[in-house]
Amino acid sequence: MAPKGPYKLVTVNNAPERAQRLVGRVVEDLKDRYIIIYAANAESPEAAKAIFEEVVPDVVSSKILAEAREVNPEVKTLALPQGLQVQKGPDAVVEYIKEQLPALIES
Repeated sequence: MAPKGPYKLVTVNNAPERAQRLVGRVVEDLKDRYIIIYAANAESPEAAKAIFEEVVPDVVSSKILAEAREVNPEVKTLALPQGLQVQKGPDAVVEYIKEQLPALIES
C-alpha cells in the first residue's frame, strides 16, 4: 500500500531547529504510511498567519488553529501536552506525535 498524502505540516516553535529535528524524526518514522512535508515553522503565533497563507498547511498546532482555519477550513491540529519536552525530553515528543498523528490524519 502506498503512503497517504502528502500532508503539509507547519509548526509554531520559538526554537525552529529543535522543531525541525523532532518533526524530521517523525516524518522518517512514519514515511511508510504517510507523506508528510515539513513546510515551515513560525517562531510565534503572531508570525503564523503569513506562513499559513503561503503554505496552506494540513496540520498545525492547536494554539493557532483559528488563523489556520481561515486559510484551510479542513486543517487538522495537534497539540503537545504542556511541559512534555521539558519533563520527558525530545524522544517523548517524537513518540507522542507518532502516536497521535495517524489518528489525526485519518479523521
